[in-house]
Order: sequence, then C-alpha cells, then structure tokens
Amino acid sequence: MSYGKKIEYRIIPRGSFPVIRGCSGCGRKTHFINTKKFRVNANGNKIDVWLIYQCETCKHTLNLAIYERQKVSAISEKEYRRFLGNEEQLAEVYGRNMQLFRSNKAEIDFERLEYEFVALQEGAMDGEFGEGTEFIVYNPYGLKIRPEKQIAGILGLSRSQVKKLTEKGEITLEKSSSQMLSFRFNGNSDKHKETQI
Repeated sequence: MSYGKKIEYRIIPRGSFPVIRGCSGCGRKTHFINTKKFRVNANGNKIDVWLIYQCETCKHTLNLAIYERQKVSAISEKEYRRFLGNEEQLAEVYGRNMQLFRSNKAEIDFERLEYEFVALQEGAMDGEFGEGTEFIVYNPYGLKIRPEKQIAGILGLSRSQVKKLTEKGEITLEKSSSQMLSFRFNGNSDKHKETQI
C-alpha cells in the first residue's frame, strides 16, 4: 500500500530520568533527581565513580555506580577529568543511560518523565499531515510510553480520541516495540482536533 506522506519522529527525554525509591531520610518512597555531580574515589590503581542523585524532599543522596573497582587505565584521562570537574553535560548523558539504571536496579518513574517528539525532517510540523500519512516513532532510550499515548502526542489528540479513531479504523497500529512505533493515520487531523473538545 502506498501512503500520502511518511513522517518520522524521535522521542527525546527533556532531562535526566527521575528515580522513585524508598528514602531512609523520609521513611517512605520519594523521588530522587540528578544533582549533575559525580563522586570519584581513587584507591591505588582502582577507581570508583558514581552519579549522585538526591531526594527532592530531604536531600538524602543515592549514588548510582558508573564504575566500581575498575583499573584506572579503564577510564580515559579526558573522561576522568570530566568526572572530577562535575561536567553537567556528562551528568545528563549518564542520567539518561538506561543501562546505568538497570545495573543499579534504580526504578525510573516514567509517569513523571518529561519528553518531546522531535521531527526528523524539516517541515514535519504539527497539523501538516492528512489522509494516508504513515508515522514512525523511534524510541532510542526505550522509554516506557504506551502506544496510544505516543500516537496522541504525535497527532495532538486525547487518548480517548485515539481509541475511538482506532476502533473506526482511521488509525492503524502497524508495529510496536520498546524501540519503535509505526502507525498509519487515514483521517483529517484538523477535523479530529476540532471535535475532541
């Protein structure tokens, strides 16, 4: 089947992943946020590096291990200096590194995570699509966002509106995985935006 238009998006987090976990300072589950600082501990020829998170409420800290008991030679001198200098850009990179959170068994609060859909081609702006448009949404960070929520975000519709359009066959989900979503829209975007109020 041929499509009238094909538009590709990428989901990009707006900041570091928020963590939810039990806080010993508060005595309950709270949110921890990236301080954009590192803790570095060198002992002989071994080195430890942690990304420091802290409780929003009581500032109790949570150290996420980046390197543990690694040989100093395992880290480049440039990266080592960036850790020592608490480089914010590097802290943001690690704050969106899914493997780091998995290895530290840190629970990401995906409901609180802010993200945006970035069009991969010029001119693919909101509303510039109509009947027969194919959408591909890349999720390189593997964020846990339900397909209908992604579709709603791309089309500028409510999730209930997306559900109705899917039932009518105007939206067809073609592929869904943790890394990519593909769907087809066979309706008129302006018409549905007007009727969702």
